Amino acid sequence: MDRARAARRAALAAAGVQFLHLAPAAVRLTPLRRTVARPLAGYGADPRHVALTFDDGPDPRSTPYILDALDRLGVRATFFLLGAMLERAPDLGRELTERGHEAAVHGWHHRPQWYPAPARDLRELRRATEAVADLCGARPRWYRPPYGVLTAGPALAARRLGLRTVLWTAWGEDWTEQATGDSVYATARPGLVGGATLLLHDSDCTSAPDSWRATLAALPLIAAHCRTRSLTLGPLRHHALR
Repeated sequence: MDRARAARRAALAAAGVQFLHLAPAAVRLTPLRRTVARPLAGYGADPRHVALTFDDGPDPRSTPYILDALDRLGVRATFFLLGAMLERAPDLGRELTERGHEAAVHGWHHRPQWYPAPARDLRELRRATEAVADLCGARPRWYRPPYGVLTAGPALAARRLGLRTVLWTAWGEDWTEQATGDSVYATARPGLVGGATLLLHDSDCTSAPDSWRATLAALPLIAAHCRTRSLTLGPLRHHALR
């Protein structure tokens, strides 16, 4: 009986730890983003600014095209970089910041941390943060967890490393095989309002092959939409996050 009771208590304790670890992921739910988690979601205080963000790079096959398109549009953005990708393309990380963009942290690998492992979470996030700082030449300010799944371990690690976690308020669903420039723009358009944070991708490393081309085609449409509404597209550093 005592052994059975001890086993139940251990199971309940483990379930409690797992629940606490996963609880922050609830902020991915739209109702919470729009109410109690607005700053975490990326709602800025400037009614004329839209934060443009890209995930999953830098990728030598695609990021240079995105950078060139942004230059033509006169737009700067925030890039949430994967440490493993940056390690393979360090020159591209430096080029990104030299062109006036902002480098942020997306983790080392693109995987959600479903199970509690605080030491691992801190180690991997520190490694990614140091890679961004060293290879891009600027200390990052922002962190976005892969898939937008924020669990307690990475959340606490980000805070310890001085990173602010920011998700997004609008996206273009540019990672799918069916995505086109028009579809990415149409999906993003309802959310392109003052204070929004838009999620796009400059790499297909975790998406359908060549899906970044849909992102590239959508950028002029998104920029034109914002211009006609007197909205400024720019990086998170100009977003007046509270």
